[in-house]
Amino acid sequence: MAYTNSKKYGSAVQHYKKVNGDISFYVTYKDENSKLKRVKIGEKSKGITEHFCNAKRNEILNSIRLGTQSPIKSKKKKATLFDVVAQKYLDSLQLHSNQRTIKGLKNTYTLHLKGLLGDRAVDTITIDDLEALQKKKIKTLSAKSVNQIVDLFSTIFTYGMKKDLIHVLNPAIKVKRFKIDNTRERFLAIEEINELLTLLKDKELLYLFTKIALCTGGRMETLLHIQKKDIDLRSSIITLKDLKNNSTYRSFLTSDIIDILKVRFKVLRADDYVISTDSKKITSRQIQSRLKPIIDKLFNSELEKDDRKNRVVIHTLRHTFASHLAINGTPIFTIQKLMNHRDIKQTLRYAKLSPDSGKEYIQSLYS
Repeated sequence: MAYTNSKKYGSAVQHYKKVNGDISFYVTYKDENSKLKRVKIGEKSKGITEHFCNAKRNEILNSIRLGTQSPIKSKKKKATLFDVVAQKYLDSLQLHSNQRTIKGLKNTYTLHLKGLLGDRAVDTITIDDLEALQKKKIKTLSAKSVNQIVDLFSTIFTYGMKKDLIHVLNPAIKVKRFKIDNTRERFLAIEEINELLTLLKDKELLYLFTKIALCTGGRMETLLHIQKKDIDLRSSIITLKDLKNNSTYRSFLTSDIIDILKVRFKVLRADDYVISTDSKKITSRQIQSRLKPIIDKLFNSELEKDDRKNRVVIHTLRHTFASHLAINGTPIFTIQKLMNHRDIKQTLRYAKLSPDSGKEYIQSLYS
């Protein structure tokens, strides 16, 4: 839950509801350097009220105007280092995130934030510091990577605020991110799908992997984690593990995939992985090394290697699934469910492909 402004005093007095139901009261003000501060006054359970907080805030403002020591600053605690908050945040991920995600975030923090901001007191980090970080990192990293670094800083800072470790406003909120126009929009047309599947027909595992990808839209690791017990051949229902969002969801398989699986299931046990050889799960690296050269030769031979918008990659199979759902008129909320998107904004990118997107009106506009 976020900080809530007082109905009587506005943003000058704020309260935050704690997990145990108690209310922590804060005041906000600009210090002698015009820097916005948020200072904790105390808990409701200890008798603190909004009226008391407003009186304390007036004391602080008067002391600033007179140039005397703030009555709250006299109780100043030892400064909290950003690295302390970061380590607490990264440790908290063990309960809710997969190890691959945790490792990636830890590497990003260690490589790009720890050395520059880790030894800084959290209440001394400013917008200027983050903009300086952007200028430094953009020299060697992509705009997307730099944005991810700033976003990680913001996430850690917000975590510290929620855990009552930080009592100043998040400076990352006002840091302008780099604009990025490299979102993958490429999806395969029906003719291209047929061409790809024809080339894979004699490569059993790659063919099955691609068919399931085009039928469910699952990410690569999701598909590689499918076990025999996850598929109900009678109802054509498949349970998928979304490792990115740490959740499971259901989708459906077409009759031709069911026919392939009926044969394959004869030699698989319940816990065996569907995409496997000799009962060993195929790794993402093995899929990449086998499938990527075929895709590159078929679709990317005339494109630059850094042409992210137009190159076909394995993840394009996921976009292809969602794109053809939209083209066929599938409601956007159904697409969201089938893609297991947490945020509808992720799904709305496909809305422009739907039959009622306006395309037919434009094509007949002057005819």
